[in-house]
Amino acid sequence: MVAYGRDLGDGYTLTLRDLTTVRPVHELVLANLDRLRAAEPWAWGPQTRAGTERYTEHLLGQYALDRSLPCVIRADDRIVGAASLAFDTYLGQASLGYWVDAGLEGRGVARRAASALVGVARARGARRVEIRTAAENVRSRGLAERLGFVHEGTLRSGMPLGERRVDVAVYGLVL
Repeated sequence: MVAYGRDLGDGYTLTLRDLTTVRPVHELVLANLDRLRAAEPWAWGPQTRAGTERYTEHLLGQYALDRSLPCVIRADDRIVGAASLAFDTYLGQASLGYWVDAGLEGRGVARRAASALVGVARARGARRVEIRTAAENVRSRGLAERLGFVHEGTLRSGMPLGERRVDVAVYGLVL
């Protein structure tokens, strides 16, 4: 398996998340925790550096098994977000996830990373890519639509966010 790296233009790159990214990813999560808690169930758990390291090791294990492509988004050498694909080779599809630092929202950084990963899914022979996001996450839903994904339905109360449950918008892109 070859390490992944992709130039996204304007000084942004998408590179494999590895153990060298633990500290900067952990710090970025802490800096964006309130925003992440509005959209990500994992953000409600304890946010420790050890936990970030364990999760990164898990992702690398999935990468070694060719089940995922976990990446970080970099602006020059600074990590500014994350994007990943999870592969389901049995169904011939992939799930796409992404987030960026608050200061970069609306600048096309997540779009570039997501678009690159859709290209990876296509190159691997996936027939479909899916994005699931909190129905109230207007920015993520807008990005999915700009990338050509179609809103296929809503899972009522499909995601826990802290002590409440929110609806999940399911988007699909047939390749």
